[in-house]
Parts: sequence; structure tokens; C-alpha cells
Amino acid sequence: MSDKRPRDRTHADARVEAVGDGAPLVLHVPPEGLDSKVLVLNKFYAAIRVISARRAFSLLFRDLAEVIHVDDGAYLTYDFESWRDIAELQRQMEPDRHDWVRTVRYEIAVPRIIRLLGYDRLPAQHVKLNRRNLFARDRNQCQYCGRLFPSSELTIDHVLPRAQGGGDSWTNLVCACVACNARKGGRTPKQAQMDLIRAPVRPKRNPLITVRLGSEKYASWRTFLDEAYWSVELK
Repeated sequence: MSDKRPRDRTHADARVEAVGDGAPLVLHVPPEGLDSKVLVLNKFYAAIRVISARRAFSLLFRDLAEVIHVDDGAYLTYDFESWRDIAELQRQMEPDRHDWVRTVRYEIAVPRIIRLLGYDRLPAQHVKLNRRNLFARDRNQCQYCGRLFPSSELTIDHVLPRAQGGGDSWTNLVCACVACNARKGGRTPKQAQMDLIRAPVRPKRNPLITVRLGSEKYASWRTFLDEAYWSVELK
């Protein structure tokens, strides 16, 4: 099957072709559908990663995965054909609960969770240390003044400055606004008489997942997120 990215995302719809043994499946995906994220489980129902809706439909169409739908605590499973068949009922009963994509013949809801049918490995228990994850961990809040800023107006501060032996680690890096970072300079918070809002820690799961869990749209993910043993990678 072709797994090419949409040629042009500047139009209202982006075409995604998933060509299998049968007729091609052509999805005309509105931006909100294309931006939707899908939680992926291995065959033992352990969460392993988050992928795009486009990638999820590719796996479903090739019968490499099935939809897991959580409804009032019960797990319902669907292959691609059966998930497509209930689309009209979903449209009538709960249109706002789903993101939608449409083909030349029908509309179909973006699943929130899929399960890989032949994959049993667990993810590495490691969260990458990078700017995106640091901003997500600290919720775009300056850890000195407590104000919220867009990412473009935040800096990364070494709690123990590099000049004093501080390194790059989850417990030594925090988000800081430009003004607070300049005020602190090459000093420790104690030396600068600036208290941290909270002590920096290594997150147990990818911080962006925690942010996404704040949206009711992804509430069904909580069922499969056990922070004691896993962290997921955004792909």
C-alpha cells in the first residue's frame, strides 16, 4: 500500500490514497480530521505510541489493526469495514463526539484508539528531553514568575547554571520568560533570590500526552494509560 503524505495541505481538503489489494481508498480529509491523533495499542492492549489519523486509516485498511471503541466502560472492536458501516449511525447519534473524514462515497469517524493485531512489543520507558517536551511539562508557564507565555516567548533556563557545573537534565531545566531568565543570569535561584514555582522532575509519560488528556475528546485514552509502566512517543 502506498503511504505517501498528502501532496498539498494548503487546500480545504487533503487527499490521502491508501491502495491495497482491492480498490483504492481515497480520503478527502479536512484539516481537523488530518490533525486528529490516534492512540495505538499492541496486541496485548498496552499503549505504545500516538500516530496521525492518516496513518491509522492506512493500518486499518490493510487489516493490520482494529478499532477499539470505549463506550461506557465497555470495549468494542471493529475492523475497517464494520467501523465504516456504523458511520451513518454515529453521524445521527453522536456527530460532535468524533472527527470526520470523507471519501468520494461516504464519511467515516476518526477512531480514537486502534490495536495492532500482530505487534506485541512494549515501548521503551524513556521520554525524550527536548524543548517541546519541556514546554509541555511546564505547561508554557515561566517557573519563576508563574505567568503563561506562547512558546516563542519562552526560554530554557539551567537551574544550576552551566558555569557552576549544571548540565542538561529534566531536573535542571525549566521554562523561563525572557525577563526572568535575564534577571537570574548566571546565578542559582537562591543566589538570585528567585523561587521556583515547582521543582523540575522527569515526567513519567510524554508530557504532550498529559496535555492532550485534558481534552474530553481524548478521554477514552485514559483507560489504557498506566503511567507506572509506559511512556509513548509522538510520531
